[in-house]
Amino acid sequence: MCGIAGIYNFKAQKIKGLVLSLELMNELQAHRGPDGEKIWVHSQEHVGFAHRRLSIIDLETGVQPMMDKSGNVLCFNGEIYNYLELKEELRGYSFKTRSDTEVILAAYQKWGIDCVNHFRGMFAFALWDEEKGQLFCARDRFGIKPFYYAIVNEQFYFASEIKAILPFLTEITTNINALKEYLFFQFTIDNHTLFKDVYELSPAHRMIIKNGTTYKECYWELNCHLDFDHTAKYFEEKLRDLIEDSVRLHVRSDVPIGAYVSGGIDSGIISSVAARMTQGQELYAFTGKFSCSELYDESFYARKLAKLRGMNLYETDITSDDFIESIHKVIYHLDYPVAGPGSFAQYQVSKLAAQHRKAVLGGQGGDELFGGYTRYLIAYFEQCIKGAIDNTLHNGNFIVTYESIIPNLIALQNYKPLLQDFFSQGLFDEDIDKRYFRLINRASDLKDEVRWEELGESSPFESFRKIFNGDRAGKESYFDKMTNFDCKTLLPALLHVEDRMSMAHGLESRVPLLDHPLVEFAATVPSNIKFKDGMLKRVLINSMKHELPEEIIQRKDKMGFPVPFNEWLKKELRDFVLDTFSSKRARERDYFNNEEILKSISNETPFGRKTWGLLCLELWHQEFHDKNHSFKMLTKQFAQ
Repeated sequence: MCGIAGIYNFKAQKIKGLVLSLELMNELQAHRGPDGEKIWVHSQEHVGFAHRRLSIIDLETGVQPMMDKSGNVLCFNGEIYNYLELKEELRGYSFKTRSDTEVILAAYQKWGIDCVNHFRGMFAFALWDEEKGQLFCARDRFGIKPFYYAIVNEQFYFASEIKAILPFLTEITTNINALKEYLFFQFTIDNHTLFKDVYELSPAHRMIIKNGTTYKECYWELNCHLDFDHTAKYFEEKLRDLIEDSVRLHVRSDVPIGAYVSGGIDSGIISSVAARMTQGQELYAFTGKFSCSELYDESFYARKLAKLRGMNLYETDITSDDFIESIHKVIYHLDYPVAGPGSFAQYQVSKLAAQHRKAVLGGQGGDELFGGYTRYLIAYFEQCIKGAIDNTLHNGNFIVTYESIIPNLIALQNYKPLLQDFFSQGLFDEDIDKRYFRLINRASDLKDEVRWEELGESSPFESFRKIFNGDRAGKESYFDKMTNFDCKTLLPALLHVEDRMSMAHGLESRVPLLDHPLVEFAATVPSNIKFKDGMLKRVLINSMKHELPEEIIQRKDKMGFPVPFNEWLKKELRDFVLDTFSSKRARERDYFNNEEILKSISNETPFGRKTWGLLCLELWHQEFHDKNHSFKMLTKQFAQ
């Protein structure tokens, strides 16, 4: 796990101040690699790489950027978990190190740009091909590892984090279309970022840059070819084998591995399997809690699992004071805000974990792959009510019936405000696109707080619908379309948080549920098995329930990683938030009416995300837009 950066001149001309620029990029990403740094510059000085290292595999000889005997140079961030198996396939290559980095170079020599199809892991890399005089860049299938780039004055800049690119931009400005997407979803889609002229290489994409031209293509796509020929028992047994195989690969490390334990199904399964596979080495587990309210304290379940599996559990009690102290750092490390308040909580737990371990396992991906979000239940509940009223429930291919869904509705206990808002916008719309869009739309309660007329004509709904009804989206059921959309959009946003909040503390986070053979298999499981009777994550739970204490299996109140932000907003955080929106600069922001924002703070609903989303945008402006001049000055200061 590392931080990578580089610069390439499209005209193959010497880049002025290349070494100093690369040193600056390394400095801005120093937190990603506390164990070492190195710079490589081509003899013609038209291309160069910078690398910050967090040593996990091959602690002594895995230094980067790494060059092979052909003069190819690699700058790599991530882990190739099947690197030992690939070494067997690449026996003709004379390896000088024990690193997975060198395996990428060897694989490129054998398979060229198709090497990415052989990797099981998380990766973002740039590889300079000396013979072809081209730059080859690639990103893993799910976007676990970040890769950002910008083209300025015919020079290509790339980095693991946008902050390393900002000093070289003409100016720091907002991408209006991306801002509009954020207001609707609290994440951006496609390859947009909130910074104008800064892009991310999309997940499962590779890019070749040569002779001033840039060519991008998708090298992998998740296909939803549903398997109706097998029983639920078959899927459960096969899934169990794939999870165990993935965890076996993910615990490969030359340093001890830890695990996040939230008290839920996904992290519980991963940590439990890991605890068995690391016998002889006590597994350290890490969790966060909010003692201010039982509703937000899930440490009871984390302790149950830790006791059952003999884990050494470390806990951090997260407070409103921690929020005030850390939220600016959270936004800075995110580069731009995505997703919900869970990023703050994850920042705090990662801080704790980094004090004891250099790498941890997490459960990211389970909700999107196996149907764990409560909004799926809300969507089907509405469909079941309509079917019962129309007496059509048993005539069609309903995944869930009215009778079967009732026992699982207790999971909606804490979602009454969302239900009220969802149903208030109308019931039984025949257009399922509109129904799901309403469930995920965060802009429905944003009125005069935003100057919508200044945000252009782009339609987030049309962007949503294009993905929701995409060529490879599941066509068999509403459930398949919902989970496909979340895999394509929400999951990359959550992985953004996963990477940035852990790397802020020099910590590697691994996500075994996103091993691509496992994901490809999950995509074949029909929704009437995944979501039978409206039971969230049914196939996953039935497959792995032997790993978990009964208290976790039976719980119906899991809410992700809930943060009492709106409770704090009434008391402990009220002055902080009011002061943030009351500053002179805040009142002068483009696109926002802070007078209306200040009025609306007192009316925030218990689980609403309006104030959170707007606060993150204001802090983002403070951390980056208001410091535009400071980022530009860095290039001059670093040269002195």
